[in-house]
Amino acid sequence: MLYNWQLPDWPDFSYNEDEVMDNILAYTERMGRVSGMVRALSDEVEAEVVISALLAEAVKTSEIEGEYLSREDVMSSIRNNLGINATPQIVRDKRANGIVKMMLHVQKSFAKPLSESELFAWHRLLMEGNHYVRAGAWRSSAEPMQVVSGAAGREKVHFEAPPSVSVPKEMKKFIRWFNDTAPGGKSAIAFAPVRSALAHLYFESIHPFEDGNGRIGRALSEKVLSQHAGRPVILSLSQVIESNKKAYYAALKNGQQSNEVSTWLRYFTGVVNDAQHAAEEQIAFVVKKTRFFDVHHEALEPRQLKAIKKMLNQGPDGFEGGMSAGKYSGITGVSKATATRDLQELVKKGILTPSGEGRSRRYLLVI
Repeated sequence: MLYNWQLPDWPDFSYNEDEVMDNILAYTERMGRVSGMVRALSDEVEAEVVISALLAEAVKTSEIEGEYLSREDVMSSIRNNLGINATPQIVRDKRANGIVKMMLHVQKSFAKPLSESELFAWHRLLMEGNHYVRAGAWRSSAEPMQVVSGAAGREKVHFEAPPSVSVPKEMKKFIRWFNDTAPGGKSAIAFAPVRSALAHLYFESIHPFEDGNGRIGRALSEKVLSQHAGRPVILSLSQVIESNKKAYYAALKNGQQSNEVSTWLRYFTGVVNDAQHAAEEQIAFVVKKTRFFDVHHEALEPRQLKAIKKMLNQGPDGFEGGMSAGKYSGITGVSKATATRDLQELVKKGILTPSGEGRSRRYLLVI
């Protein structure tokens, strides 16, 4: 089988733009709504919206690669790096620090042209604490860079990237393409979701680093969206991708077998559109959460407040399956009997609603 980079038309991607126009128009409409919603937020609430998007992206882009980070570590790293914590909190997992620093670097430099030095800087940040990967440099191994699955001895090769010796030349072409297709560039691509999809496929097909290609490739897609929006976008592509990783890898594999990429564009512009829709819902949730605390803050005891904040930090649905007396006890350090009394009091206050009976009883947020 020949891969896209081995074909004579590489990297001259062709596609039918009409097939993805519905996704493009829906994204544009949602982008306008989100911009209006953000403008109406107070600085404090807007900061929380941004933090929520960063948290989702950091956790999910890592999960796609099989790395499961503590949400608490990621949140602490975000708040430390944004200067929100008066006293910096301890972050035990260096991977959390690495992905957060890279994402913040991407946001701050979104308007700048892409360069080799910028990509190397991203990679060094991402690989913080990783002593097994040569950070801030293109891969150089003579071994083939392959995407494989299956047990040892029965591996299935899904894709093989260009040999390492070709990477510097391929990346010069990629960086030139990325900057030429940006808004105002000499080969500007009009629609952000299309350019975002092409940038991701192009970068992943070169696979220029020893490790971290997926996370950097998704960051590049968000840089594209930010450049077209004229501001850092508030969304998480990885949250949508991680919800159906099989579809992502299948679409990527298909896209790497030809330079006619209409099928890949249909998939990825759909991801961009779904991510923007999820961002709308997240902003609405943060606003509801703010109003919730405005109404209930004074009615909550300190330990109740701690437990409710823990639930709300998990998103609109709180804990999966709801709060239980055991979970409440673990969070607050009280006995199960005290936990049950606290939870019943929160029901009386209209803050929680019970579900189930006996040992199966759970408590859901009323928000």
